[in-house]
Amino acid sequence: MTKTHIAWNLAGLAIPLIVAATTVPALLKVLGSERFGLLALAWGLIGYAGVLDLGLGRALTQVVSSLRGERRVAEIADYLVTASRITLLAGLLGCSLIVLFAILGGASLIHTQATPQSEIRISIFLLAIALPAQSMSSTYKGLNEAFLNFKGINLLRSVLGVINFAGPYAVSFFSVRLSWLILPLVITRLLSLGIYKKLALNCLHREPGAQQDGRYSSSKARKLFRFGGWATVSSIISPIMVNSDRFFIASQISAVAVSIYFLPFEIVVQTLIVVSAITTVLFPTLSKKLQEDPEGWKLYFFQWLVRVSTFMAFSSIVLAVFMPIILNTWIGSSFDEQSVVIGRILCLGVFANSIASMYYSLFHARGRSDLTAQIHLVELPIYLFLLFLMLKNFGLVGASIAWSLRMIFDLIILHFTSELLNNDRLIRSAQ
Repeated sequence: MTKTHIAWNLAGLAIPLIVAATTVPALLKVLGSERFGLLALAWGLIGYAGVLDLGLGRALTQVVSSLRGERRVAEIADYLVTASRITLLAGLLGCSLIVLFAILGGASLIHTQATPQSEIRISIFLLAIALPAQSMSSTYKGLNEAFLNFKGINLLRSVLGVINFAGPYAVSFFSVRLSWLILPLVITRLLSLGIYKKLALNCLHREPGAQQDGRYSSSKARKLFRFGGWATVSSIISPIMVNSDRFFIASQISAVAVSIYFLPFEIVVQTLIVVSAITTVLFPTLSKKLQEDPEGWKLYFFQWLVRVSTFMAFSSIVLAVFMPIILNTWIGSSFDEQSVVIGRILCLGVFANSIASMYYSLFHARGRSDLTAQIHLVELPIYLFLLFLMLKNFGLVGASIAWSLRMIFDLIILHFTSELLNNDRLIRSAQ
């Protein structure tokens, strides 16, 4: 892992964050709490669409990184073609299901006062168009990460992230209709697919010994699904647990309440950009290192775990102390007082999540996506019940407590499972 790779990841994550910090207060003012809450739901849905790659993007990163460590690069093109065909079909299926959901009246599940249901329904149709592109982009992005092409990935990510926030902001000068606000998000996802594919093919072209033209392979599909199938379980469940709080709030309280919760949530979780920048590089480098140096990877991982833990402990404390000042500076004195309490509680959960993310990358680098998926399967019903109970009895503050408790529980389970793996009690072949 090099500092240059991490720096590119930080830039790709930080630039959109700066744009968000600039545009979100203006969007909130122009759109009002309800429409802004609906836009926040759209951001969540389009981000969740990456699940339709069926975990094959992450599987591709792990397999290709291992192949590079084993000097078997001639097989990479077949894996790429196999994964991309599967994710195209999955994306089209997802698109069809979302369209069916809208036709059957799914928009009525969101409680609104000033926004027509027809406007929400059209917006859902637009988001459905982006699903195939989003799923295939995840696959091509996975190959780029295996080749450590973080410069190309993050140049594109920066542009996407900027448009993600600046696009609706620019549109808001002309219209506050939800469908027009979402349109830039859809267009950029379609364009990004072509760019991600071009970057992936360039990586293959530069790799000595790699084939340029691959073929679909059933055997390689099965190998990808052995990892990707479990990764899909995690990629379905984890975003549900991360984002379900805002959907529960929208259905049980209102879209206005989503805004009160969303603002401190976004402030706090953005501190994870440093962790994301590190783990995105850690995953492919550790996958390769496990093949090249079966013993040396342990010290390598521990060093980065200590660095991440120290940084996030300091950041979380500072953020919790200065939460009122940050909210006041960002959106003015009009913020709801609950947002301060919510933000401080979420700081604890984000700290736990940052450490858990390191273990998550370690398990996947070892090919053990089954373990993280099984942990998430256990957590899901417990968390959803706790979220419902806490939201019903304690409102928005209760939702933040439930979210943070889930993150702490996740860290504890991952840590002890890692210890068992290191003691060779659970080791089995992932092949």
